[in-house]
Amino acid sequence: MGKKIIIIGGGVAGLSAGIYGRLNGFETEIIEMHTIPGGQCTAWDRKGYRFDYCLHWLVGTARGQFNTIWKETGVIDNKTKIINHDIFNKLYDDKWGEFYIYSDIDKWKQYLLMMAPEDFKAINKICSDMKKAAGLDALMMLRDEKSFKNIGSIFSFLILMIRYSKKNYKDYYDKFELKNEKLKYFLGSLFGESDFSAIAFLMMLAWFHSKNAGYLLGGSLPLAERMAQKYSLLGGKITFDKKVDRIIVENDKANGVILKDGTQLRADYIISAADGHSTIYEMLGGRYLSKQIEDAYNNWDVFTPLVQVSFGIKKEIPAECPSFTILNDNTSIGSTKLERGYSFMNYSFDPSMAPKGKTAIVLRFESPWSIWEKLDGKDYKEEKKKIEQGARILLEKQYPGISEYIEVVDVATPKTDVEYTGVWNGSYEGFLPGSKNIMKRIKNKLPGLNNFYMAGQWLTPGGGLPPSVESGKTAIKEICKEESKKK
Repeated sequence: MGKKIIIIGGGVAGLSAGIYGRLNGFETEIIEMHTIPGGQCTAWDRKGYRFDYCLHWLVGTARGQFNTIWKETGVIDNKTKIINHDIFNKLYDDKWGEFYIYSDIDKWKQYLLMMAPEDFKAINKICSDMKKAAGLDALMMLRDEKSFKNIGSIFSFLILMIRYSKKNYKDYYDKFELKNEKLKYFLGSLFGESDFSAIAFLMMLAWFHSKNAGYLLGGSLPLAERMAQKYSLLGGKITFDKKVDRIIVENDKANGVILKDGTQLRADYIISAADGHSTIYEMLGGRYLSKQIEDAYNNWDVFTPLVQVSFGIKKEIPAECPSFTILNDNTSIGSTKLERGYSFMNYSFDPSMAPKGKTAIVLRFESPWSIWEKLDGKDYKEEKKKIEQGARILLEKQYPGISEYIEVVDVATPKTDVEYTGVWNGSYEGFLPGSKNIMKRIKNKLPGLNNFYMAGQWLTPGGGLPPSVESGKTAIKEICKEESKKK
């Protein structure tokens, strides 16, 4: 057995670090605050239904460096079934009706041109840029296969990055001066007034177009369980239901952790795959900061937390598409005004989410952390009741007559997320990818602190599963380098 690494957090980043640590001969122990693996990549069972919290699609289901990691960590194997949906999302507005976003860029282009032929130049340009963004796929293949056959696509993508890396979606969208009012409304509503990156928007559909961002049948929890099983088969240890309170530092060297119950555990290296803010400002007391970290946590926008209301319906409810969004600025649920509307996810396409003949449907909406931060006790329970009542009304509006078939309702709030994962301010995917940070990454080493690395979605604006799982592998690579190990 080699030197020992303690990994804080058993989400996909921590599991990744554990797997690659074992593959490279280290003794590893993951400390997870929840009773199951996965962190925010999770789901919960209620009376035979499974309500998924995370997975809608996964970059790297077909090829590229992420695909390699998914296979190395056990996420994807020859038994994994992958679904590529034809429709990415459907939007609806009372005034303008329906608006479809197709996964296939060519199909979407035809749909947009039929809707707004007067904007053909803008539509052609947007769709062309999306196809160029697919060059990232080729770039990632280049890193894995050293193949130069798609060098033209890579070059087009790099030009696109130079042109739009510092622009947000609104800057990108405004420059087209669209004429068609319906098209203008829906494209303008996608990200509201947020500083969402133009490049992130273009790449999103590029992944779908190349069929490299499918949905893994079974969803989030089986994904995490496969990683945990791979880790256990390699001889790794996971300690559940234990929370790290502090990281032991002696002479600017991390060499252990202290749990909430006072237990001390020692190791040669510490990797924190836990919440970034909790790690830096609580477990380490804010003693090891860089200007980049201070700027990020003080100035970068984060994802607005989500409320999820899950319904178990004792009836089959087929869906034209899995996800659809209702845009309505005048609706409120409980204390939350739905400024960006709300969305439904109909899981009828995944039979593992409900008993046969039944359907799991999930409603989600953004709810600022300021509403939840100090809400507790009776007031918290009352807010959840109001949310359930409001959600039932919206579900009935979408599916008339469905109320009599509801047999399970589950309300998960931003405080639920914080309770089980420790995520800062309930921000489920960390930093929002914006014009000022899309090209930035927070370093996984803190200045002045040795034998310590960070992993997880708070290192990369946009968060999500792919950069998280890659960050765990990267941390082990760095430790291998320190130990002069071949990795």
